[in-house]
Amino acid sequence: MNDALRAVADPTRRAILVLVRDCEVSAGDIAGEFADISRPAVSQHLRILVAAGLLNVRRAGNRRFYRLRPEGLTEAATFIEQMWSAPLDRLKHAAEREERAHADNEDAKGEL
Repeated sequence: MNDALRAVADPTRRAILVLVRDCEVSAGDIAGEFADISRPAVSQHLRILVAAGLLNVRRAGNRRFYRLRPEGLTEAATFIEQMWSAPLDRLKHAAEREERAHADNEDAKGEL
């Protein structure tokens, strides 16, 4: 999980993940999306994403194709969900209590 979280901490790597989310994309096409970054730097980002288990790579001759490996994010997503679920449940219950109290006040006004 630590490797995955470190990998997605970088905005360029997050952008790469978005590019390969729905389909396989060649390394050259990925690099072409980042005109302000050198090809070796893009290659390094790709290596980090592969090492973190977030991308699958397929070789075809001298070309490499990358695709998102969603299961690589499962452990990190579970952790984040656990961190947010309890506070969100508390917020939901507080909002429901406030809504009930508001409804009770409206009912009381209607009885007058």
